[in-house]
Amino acid sequence: MEQVGQTALIVEGGAMRSVFSCGILDHFLAENFSPFESFWGVSAGASNLAAYLAKMPGRNKKIYLDYSRRKEFINLRQYLGGGDLIDLDWMWQITLDELGIDRQVLTADKRPFFLVVARQDSGQAEYHTPDVDMLAETMKASSALPIMYRHGVDLNGKRYVDGGVADAIPVAEAIARGARKIMVLRSRPASYRKSDEKLKPLLKHLLRETPNLIEPMLTRAARYNQTVALIENPPQGVEIMQICPPESFKLKRLSRDASSLELAYQLGVEAGQEAIERWK
Repeated sequence: MEQVGQTALIVEGGAMRSVFSCGILDHFLAENFSPFESFWGVSAGASNLAAYLAKMPGRNKKIYLDYSRRKEFINLRQYLGGGDLIDLDWMWQITLDELGIDRQVLTADKRPFFLVVARQDSGQAEYHTPDVDMLAETMKASSALPIMYRHGVDLNGKRYVDGGVADAIPVAEAIARGARKIMVLRSRPASYRKSDEKLKPLLKHLLRETPNLIEPMLTRAARYNQTVALIENPPQGVEIMQICPPESFKLKRLSRDASSLELAYQLGVEAGQEAIERWK
């Protein structure tokens, strides 16, 4: 197990809700705020962290407010015909072609950046620290939501899906590796607790081609809520501060409303200032 320094930044996923942490991280860049010794990202949170570590403010805001709202990305007709609901292949290709990612800046930063992925054949979490050549595919794997993106992503001969299946907020793993002062950027209000899956027979049917993901998907709520309890009651010697959207935050996972996304981003920018003050 790779040990890390004592300070860590963890960014939760949440699809379009992660525009909130995008705003926080853009504000961090504006203030040149980066006191962390390790970084941990899940799903859209991993993509937000990549833009932050590449020092590209505004990059992912454009993804949320432009590319994610295009018809090519979310396609119900394609899904009903047996394809993917979210076209990650299109999204990754067009954003890398048109927005790029600063590989030189990413390579120069030697602090570990952990991307959480889940093995498709077991549902177990893995914490990858890819080099810049594998970063894009690993980000895609961490965002490959089962059911919505059917076949997962191949990384070195094994297939992976969204890290949130196994470890949505990797606080326990960061602590196990030595982190003692941790900031967590959430995509849900502080009071949120995940509910148990209500449509279990349907979920089992939709996952019939990847049966080893059924149990992890059915038990996600318990693991998520245990992690929130850990955040609120960390072990002795560990300090955890979580930066959450306000209780009124109602943005949907696949929201495409530009004004709602812009508002969520601005809420993140404001929360970014609060986060800096709390950390100091």
